[in-house]
Amino acid sequence: MVFIYRSSCIRKIIKGYYVKIIDKNVPYIHDLHKLAIRCGLELTETQTDNLRYITLFNIEARYVDYKEDFYKKCTKDFAERNINIIKELRDWLTQKIEQ
Repeated sequence: MVFIYRSSCIRKIIKGYYVKIIDKNVPYIHDLHKLAIRCGLELTETQTDNLRYITLFNIEARYVDYKEDFYKKCTKDFAERNINIIKELRDWLTQKIEQ
């Protein structure tokens, strides 16, 4: 479940960006897309889709009712594909924080 932890890093980076830009307490939001919008991040359609998709990982991995179905999805190919998406977002967000 490595990519679940990696998806969590996206949430933490966006929240770090929020603090840098907005300079307030971060709202209690798990929806990565909504959080990115509140930060004023300009997202491509692909980034928007990816943030919405990654948010589902956290929901599916967190709630017992969804866990078994989610684990069945987690093939090696599924994990590798999504880790790459998460890495791309992480790199982009990290650049934004460093600017």
